[in-house]
Amino acid sequence: MGKGGAGTEVAAIERAMVAMRRSIGRRTLARLAGAEGAPAGGAEFDVLDVVEAAEEAGEPVGVRGVADALRVDQPRASRLVASAVAAGWVERRAHQTDGRRAPLAVTSEGRAVLEQAHGFRRAAVERVTAEWSEDELAVFARLFTRFVDGFGELRRP
Repeated sequence: MGKGGAGTEVAAIERAMVAMRRSIGRRTLARLAGAEGAPAGGAEFDVLDVVEAAEEAGEPVGVRGVADALRVDQPRASRLVASAVAAGWVERRAHQTDGRRAPLAVTSEGRAVLEQAHGFRRAAVERVTAEWSEDELAVFARLFTRFVDGFGELRRP
C-alpha cells in the first residue's frame, strides 16, 4: 500500500489531517473571526464560498450544486441557501432556458463579506507561517494544493 519507508511521514500527515478536521469541525476560524471582529462565518459562509468558487470556475451553481459541494442533502442545502439569501449575500437568478432552475450569484454585499473573510483567513495563514522561509511557504502552497486536489479526485466517480 505505501511508499516504502514513508510510513512515518504518511502517519504524520494522517494525524495532522485528523487534527485539522477537528479544528475545522469546532469552527476554530469562525470563532477566532468573531473574536477579532471579522465576519463570524457559519452556514451562510459555506454557501457563499461554494457560490464564489462556482462563479470563478464559470459554472453556475444552484441548490443541488451546493448540496453536492457541502455533502449535505438537498433539503438542508435549500435551508442553507435560503439563509444566505436572507443574509443578503447570495441571490437567486432566473435560468435562461429552464424556469425550474435558479442559479445562485454572490451579491455586492456578499462580495464585501467575502473580501473581509479572505483577508482574515489570509492573515491567519500569515500568522501561522510567519517563521517560514519563502521557499518553505512556496513548497507548502504547492504541495498542500496538490494534496487537497488529490482528495477532490477521490470523491469523483
